[in-house]
Amino acid sequence: MATLKAVRGTRDLLPPETALWNRIEQTARQVFARYNFGEIRTPIFEDTALFARGVGEETDIVSKEMYTWEDRARAQSEKAQSLTLRPENTAGVVRAYIEHQLGEGGKLQKLYYIGPQFRRERPQKGRYRQFWQIGAEAIGPPSSGSESPLRDAEVLEMLATLLDELSIAGWRLEINSVGSAADRARYNEVLRAALEPVAPKMCADCRRRAVTNPLRVLDCKVPEDQPIIETLPKIGNSLDQESKEHFAAVLAALDAAGVPYHRNARLVRGLDYYTRTTFEFTHGGLGAQNALLGGGRYDGLSEALGGPRAPGIGFAMGLDRLVLTLEAQQRALPETIYIDTPCDAYIAPLGEAQNAPALALARELRKSGLRVEIGDGTFRLKKSLEIANKLAWRIVILGEDELKSGIVTVKNFLTGLQAKVSREELSAYLKGPVGRNPA
Repeated sequence: MATLKAVRGTRDLLPPETALWNRIEQTARQVFARYNFGEIRTPIFEDTALFARGVGEETDIVSKEMYTWEDRARAQSEKAQSLTLRPENTAGVVRAYIEHQLGEGGKLQKLYYIGPQFRRERPQKGRYRQFWQIGAEAIGPPSSGSESPLRDAEVLEMLATLLDELSIAGWRLEINSVGSAADRARYNEVLRAALEPVAPKMCADCRRRAVTNPLRVLDCKVPEDQPIIETLPKIGNSLDQESKEHFAAVLAALDAAGVPYHRNARLVRGLDYYTRTTFEFTHGGLGAQNALLGGGRYDGLSEALGGPRAPGIGFAMGLDRLVLTLEAQQRALPETIYIDTPCDAYIAPLGEAQNAPALALARELRKSGLRVEIGDGTFRLKKSLEIANKLAWRIVILGEDELKSGIVTVKNFLTGLQAKVSREELSAYLKGPVGRNPA
C-alpha cells in the first residue's frame, strides 16, 4: 500500500519551526492592538462571485488559480452554488463589512486577520498552494476619515514598526499611486496603444494581458520582457490633480514619521480593486520574488460588491516568506524569536515512586511561567541526562532524598556546574540567567 503524503503544494509545519510562526503572529497581534486594530475571522470559503466581482475576472487569481467547486443543490428547485476556497482575504473582509452593516455607526473599522489562503500555483520556495497570511484593513464611510492620505501613511508606518519589531533588517518600502478609477481607465487606453506594436515580442501572458487587462503587463517578472516594460508610459503621467495631491500628502506624512520609501513608477499590484496608493515591502534575501508583503487603497471595492461607499486601505503579508527572510538573515534573532529554544528545565524523577511528585513539581513551575519537560522514573539517570541535554538548559534531579529534604539537585548544561537549590527558591533560580550559580 502506497504511503500517503501531504498534497503537492501543501506542507506540515512542525515543532520547533511552529514556535517561530507563533512568535511572529503574537508580535503582529501586539503591534495591531497598539494601533487599535481588532481581529476578524471570515469563512475559509466564499461564493465564487465575491472574487469575480471584487478581485477581477481577468486577474490571474480568478482566471487561473482559484479552487472552485459546485455545491450540490439542497432541493431540485435550487441551483447549485459555486464556492471557492479564499485566494485572498480583503474581499471577504469587505463582504463582512457590508453584511454586518459595520459602517452604519460612522466609525472607521480597523480589522486584522491571520489564516490560510489557497491558490492553484506552481509550488516553489516560499510559495505554496495553501499559504498563510497576516493582513489588515482600515475601512469605513468617508465621514470616518477613511479616504484620508493620513490613513495610508499610518498603515505603512505600522508595517515599518512590525517589521522592525520582528527584526527584519534591510526591508525596503516601494510605493506608487495608480490613481482613481477614471485615472486607471485613461491609463489603460494609453498603455493598450503602447503595447500593440511590442506585445508580440513578449511572453504569452503579456500578449494576453495586453488585450484583456493592459495594466497587468507591468506585473510581469519574465526577465526578457523587462526592457520592453521600461519603455512603456508611466501611470503617474495619467493621474488627475486630486490623485497627485493625495499621493503627495501620503509621502509627506511618511517623511514626517521618518519612514523611508522608494517611489516605484511601475508598481501597480495584481488586483483590480486597487486605487491610488499601492505599495510593497521587499527584501533582498528572497531573490527575484522579493516581496514580503503588499497592499494598497481600494476606494470602490465596497460599491463593486453591492455595498455603501466605504473607502479603505489594507495589506497582506505572507508568513512563509517572512520565515524565509528571518532564516536568510543568518544572524542571532531576538531571544523571543528563537526557532528552537530549549526548555528552562527537565525534571528527572529517580524511580517510579517519584513520578507523581515530579508531575506536581512540574505543574508548580509551569504555573510560574517556566517551560518545563518531565521525564519518567523508569529511565536510568544516564538516559535522563542524555535526553535533558537535548531538550533543556538544566536538569532538576528529583529522588527520595530530594523529596525528604526539600532541596533538589540542578545541573546546568551550559556551564557544566551542579547546584543544590531549595524548592522554595527553585522557580526564581530557573528564571535567572542560564549561567547563574547559587549565591
